[in-house]
Amino acid sequence: MTETPSYEEAREELIEVVRTLEQGGTTLEESLALWERGEALAKVCQDWLDGARTRLDAAMGESGEQ
Repeated sequence: MTETPSYEEAREELIEVVRTLEQGGTTLEESLALWERGEALAKVCQDWLDGARTRLDAAMGESGEQ
């Protein structure tokens, strides 16, 4: 099993995937593989953001209870 990249690592790789797709010049198979990788990286980023939102909401809730 591979280690989940940090938010920053996933974001940087996603940027590169998008750049490569925008430039073109890849085969259909390569484009599909890049698209799939981009989708996976976008999910990793969203999971990190959702986790951060949950932690922030919890912290805000705790500070409001005092």
